[in-house]
Amino acid sequence: MSPLPLPLALTARLSPVAVLAAAGWALTTGPFSAAPVGGHQPEPKTASQSSSAPSSTAVSKTYSDAPSPCAGVSTTTVKSLVPGAKTAGKEIPSTDTKLRRTCSWNALKGYDYRWLDVSYEITESDQAAQKEYKERVKAKSGGGDVPGVGDAGYSVVNLTSEDKQDTREGVVIVRASNALVIVTYNGSDFETKKAPGADEINKGAIRAAKSAVAVLAGDQSN
Repeated sequence: MSPLPLPLALTARLSPVAVLAAAGWALTTGPFSAAPVGGHQPEPKTASQSSSAPSSTAVSKTYSDAPSPCAGVSTTTVKSLVPGAKTAGKEIPSTDTKLRRTCSWNALKGYDYRWLDVSYEITESDQAAQKEYKERVKAKSGGGDVPGVGDAGYSVVNLTSEDKQDTREGVVIVRASNALVIVTYNGSDFETKKAPGADEINKGAIRAAKSAVAVLAGDQSN
């Protein structure tokens, strides 16, 4: 039996200061100038005192490069989440592989279709990653926190329908120091026109995210 064609949504898938000289002279050196109180002038800071002050520009950063995304999910997990897919995955071209890398797995087995994406994004600092994480979570409202993964984790599941075909998609966003891990997992049944259950998709996406974060931790910069 030939596999049915994918719906269009799946096949197409893939941010004056003015100076008054005369007045200034009168107030600072002229008859109206204020006399110093007690005749004591503050002593200037020494070089050692100045250098001991904490820097306000320190940047906290753990990761400098994005790891290989196709190694982010184990063979066992790929076989479980995307039956029939090539376990090696396919890396998506990136304009800067040091900062952003994505791997994709997808397959149609019988009438069941599954798609899995795993992405790593490296930001310039923990603060930048925190800001990006909050913005992404806000853009995908309706989900909930995922405990025990990275510094912060969030998952959301949505159901869409096109040409009477349902598709359910789960997205997990994780922040680990200055890195973001984004997992997208979706599925459809082309025989029943229904989608997998929300629990199945959500647990699958979280499972892949935990695997991807573990790989990231193994690639820490010293």
